[in-house]
Amino acid sequence: MDKALDTVMTRKGAWRDGMAKNITFIVTKDCQLACKYCYLVGKNAKERMPWDVAKAAVDYVLDHEAEMPQESAVWDFIGGEPFLEIDLIDRICDYIKRELYRRNHHWFNSYRFSFSTNGINYHERRIQDFIEKNKTHLSIGITIDGTERKHDLNRVYKHSERGSYADVVRNIPLWLSQFPNSGTKVTISSADLPYIRESVLHLFQLGIHEVNINCVFEDVWKEGDDKLFQEQLIALADDIIDQGLYRDNTCSFFSEHLGQPMDCRTQNRNWCGAGMMLAVDAAGNFYPCTRFAQYSLRSKDAWIIGNVRDGINQNLLRPFLTLDRCTQSTQECIDCEVAEGCAWCQGENYDAALTPTIYQRSTAICKMHKARVRANNYFWNKLHRVQGKEESPC
Repeated sequence: MDKALDTVMTRKGAWRDGMAKNITFIVTKDCQLACKYCYLVGKNAKERMPWDVAKAAVDYVLDHEAEMPQESAVWDFIGGEPFLEIDLIDRICDYIKRELYRRNHHWFNSYRFSFSTNGINYHERRIQDFIEKNKTHLSIGITIDGTERKHDLNRVYKHSERGSYADVVRNIPLWLSQFPNSGTKVTISSADLPYIRESVLHLFQLGIHEVNINCVFEDVWKEGDDKLFQEQLIALADDIIDQGLYRDNTCSFFSEHLGQPMDCRTQNRNWCGAGMMLAVDAAGNFYPCTRFAQYSLRSKDAWIIGNVRDGINQNLLRPFLTLDRCTQSTQECIDCEVAEGCAWCQGENYDAALTPTIYQRSTAICKMHKARVRANNYFWNKLHRVQGKEESPC
């Protein structure tokens, strides 16, 4: 065996979950869909990543191995819809694999190629060939919002109001046969609150056992939405527990440690990885996260931290390295009795701030978080009672 190959193959652990560097390629800003809740306000069919930019980005990352000591890497491909650029992606991934081996890089055999796709063209031959070639190093999630009624309310084709549910659900069995432990990502907005319960149950019925759900971070919530949200979650909790669905399925809306107070002295991490991640677009610009690219921003200018030619400007990146919960939260948020699990998006904080700062936390989801906590408490109180009865002797 080649000495370099022997060295990297004998290193401990081929994949270290949670200890990875995330590198994101915005390969296209085009998409077949125009989802009504999408934060990508600048999608278009013109900005597609050329090969020379992609290659330069890979070379920059691998040339700076000492500055990226994480034990693993996630090479993330997004759009728009990333699989619209499957030929480019295939070429990038082949190049990454060759270079990791040639350089005896510490990420060799310790990486993932990651995708979140709308699933519409998942069945196509080129995509399936790519999956077959890379299946041991792939993470792919297909976004399906639930029932046809909920999905088609928001996830519609561009230039029309035609829903995409039928074109997505046909590919779910193929996807699950290849990635049986994968979860889907569901987005909740004001308009589709009445369909949460039925949608989660529907996804379980499709064979998707892990349903990750989040409310949009933008300020879209109306009076009474939190009450409806809570009612839907309590109804869902009853179904999951009464039908025993909790044994084989999970829904991210219910977390046992959600809704506890937090102490800034011991629990003061930033919620997201902005600044720890690295994103690159078609022009070769680097960002601390894709949410700081111009097509993700409604009212602010893009926050560019460098480019593939000149590298990363550490001074432009520095503000992200000092972010934590307390430096960007109001005193009300810091003292909140149910602060645990209250999320934020760093890009939305920046976009919604009164000034061009990343240190002003957006609180648009405050009432939705509190409603979730109340429903979550109901879920776990009931589940513990049921499990106690199940475990008690006759």
